[in-house]
Amino acid sequence: MRARRAESASSRLRGRVGSAGRVGKHVLKERLDRLYSSFNCVDSATDPIQLVRRYDDPADREVAGFVASALAFGRVASVLQSIERVFSVMGQSPAAYVRAFDAERQGRDLQPIVHRWTKGEDLTALVIILQRMLGSGSIEAFFLEGYDPAASDLSAALESFSTRAMQTDLREAYGHRKPRPGVAYFFSRPSCGGACKRLNLFLRWMVRRDAVDFGIWKHVPPSKLVVPLDTHVIRVGRCLRLTRYSSPGWKMAADITASLRELDPADPVKYDFSLCHLGMADQCGFNRRQGDSLCPLRGLCRPRRTSKANQHSRFSVSDS
Repeated sequence: MRARRAESASSRLRGRVGSAGRVGKHVLKERLDRLYSSFNCVDSATDPIQLVRRYDDPADREVAGFVASALAFGRVASVLQSIERVFSVMGQSPAAYVRAFDAERQGRDLQPIVHRWTKGEDLTALVIILQRMLGSGSIEAFFLEGYDPAASDLSAALESFSTRAMQTDLREAYGHRKPRPGVAYFFSRPSCGGACKRLNLFLRWMVRRDAVDFGIWKHVPPSKLVVPLDTHVIRVGRCLRLTRYSSPGWKMAADITASLRELDPADPVKYDFSLCHLGMADQCGFNRRQGDSLCPLRGLCRPRRTSKANQHSRFSVSDS
């Protein structure tokens, strides 16, 4: 199965882009590397990771990073505002806040915070789960309990991570009610078909190290990361023909990652930040009237024109 997937990604890239497919993957890599370099600086784009960077202690960055990535769904302004509200409650040391958290006494501070369908009680439940994880020493240590170094990617580790997280006793947050969707939304699983976008985003922040990502974790190689699949990466990925799938989910995320791994086997997800923000800046013209007129990857992509009825459609990653 893995060999067929790699062969499929390789064959797609061999026939990639340009007039009659004459432009090879080395040109795609060169252009994507150039795009990556243009975004590889701390303030290159407005992003939730910038809020996490205010903390210097790796333990604080790990906890703050999980909270920030968990809330990274919806409009950017709303996401940043919600993260700021939670950080203001957590104070100067999110890790210390989580370790000392008392749901009955401190949960009330989180109750007024609402982010889309996420409520204060869901944030209380999240802190309870993080507190349990820190009982293993760190979120990384908890993650590694389900990690197999021999595995080709992190799908099984993510499955274990989310399953074990949701086995936490959450009665202090919900009483005897089931947390659906509630805190369960923060712990999606590949086996359910979802893209696990926010968990993969957190892992990118923790595992990779450059001017943008922190690289706090030391036991998981960047080669095993899976791209955090959001609306913008979907659009750009389809425009560049990095995937054969049209529906968002784990299969598409793994497929795009396999294509990027052909370009950089050691660090395929390094392209995520730049591709995402290219899309956020409305430079990708996939299925839009503007075509590739604004795209820095012009000539490599195929911004298909669609019927008028479909031009206003948007992708949705339900468990992103």
